[in-house]
Amino acid sequence: MNDFQFQNTTKVYFGKDQLAHLHEEVFKYGKNVLVVYGGGSIKKIGLYDKVMNELKEHDIEVYELSGVEPNPRHTTVNKGAQICREYHISVILAVGGGSTIDASKAIAALTLADTDNIWDLVEKKVTWANALPVIAMPTIASTGSEMDKSCVIANVEKNIKSGINGEVLRPKAAFLDPTNTFTVSPIQTACGGFDIMAHLFDMNYFVNSDKYPLQFNVVETVLKTVREQLSIAVKEPDNYSARATLLWAASWALNSFCTSGYKTQAQLHSLEQFSSTYDMTHGLALAIITPKWMSYLLNKDETVAKDFARFGINVMGIKDLGNDKDNALAGINALQSFVKDELHLPVTLSEMNITDIDLDELKVKACHGEVSLPKAYRPLTQEDCLNIYKMCL
Repeated sequence: MNDFQFQNTTKVYFGKDQLAHLHEEVFKYGKNVLVVYGGGSIKKIGLYDKVMNELKEHDIEVYELSGVEPNPRHTTVNKGAQICREYHISVILAVGGGSTIDASKAIAALTLADTDNIWDLVEKKVTWANALPVIAMPTIASTGSEMDKSCVIANVEKNIKSGINGEVLRPKAAFLDPTNTFTVSPIQTACGGFDIMAHLFDMNYFVNSDKYPLQFNVVETVLKTVREQLSIAVKEPDNYSARATLLWAASWALNSFCTSGYKTQAQLHSLEQFSSTYDMTHGLALAIITPKWMSYLLNKDETVAKDFARFGINVMGIKDLGNDKDNALAGINALQSFVKDELHLPVTLSEMNITDIDLDELKVKACHGEVSLPKAYRPLTQEDCLNIYKMCL
């Protein structure tokens, strides 16, 4: 196992009746709060009013930034930091999905940096070391941003997604109420759940290194659990147990425990360039790409067969067919069927009427402008990325 440092200081309030503690967390940092949210779904479900009542009942000064996009734009982050500076915001409260929480983290860092443009931090033109405190209140089980130290932002001018990370970005507190996820649509529930699985694939399960038993076995159990509970949540939106399990799984997928001791390159997330180009839900793009990526690797390099076979048997629950290659193929097919038949998601871009696509541009973005992804589970060249994209059409 590689040397590592582990720290997770996020205080979690989990369950139905935890909102009364919100003012306690805000008061630790001041009385001026910026509430950040998306398109207004929190108002439809009544969460907005509950949050505002809790804050105003304790004389907390509230400012708002609404309209955070599904792929949060750098211009929105810049606007948020301007508000924070103008009104001397002491703490940011992110209420919404991973995009809202990511945007809030970026705003928190930009506010205290010596620039007005978050992309200066992304491109490391400006150094930064501090950030305003962030409190997270996720309304979907997906990114796990409520307990991790990273954020991803979309630059609408350069048509690319990238981000920043650092321990100071990890939220100080997170309020995880499964009932806040009850009204998430079946398709968004499915996309969020697959995003959880993709985090585990990229950060631990499919990595080109030794499998450390503690983290690896935990990850495999979380993967299997998400696969089982996600189908239930899609069919039964008000199933508290399924919703609670997914919400907690999302946090654990990226809260640093499962990734401790690993050095890897997130190949699926590098390949996932569709969402920045077509404003597609991130988890949906990953659901389209992942089975194609697995099929491509198995045809190119049969050394992946053992890992894919274990995935098929232990996570997807296939019957052992007696050899790794057959088990690997069955596992991939089971994953594809899971996406199509249980999650009811499209499995190709053409099903979404996306046909006019510049794959040559995407392959360059996937490799971050370099010739390849050398540290991926299996090294991927730009040509490999192009071939995988063709399978997604």
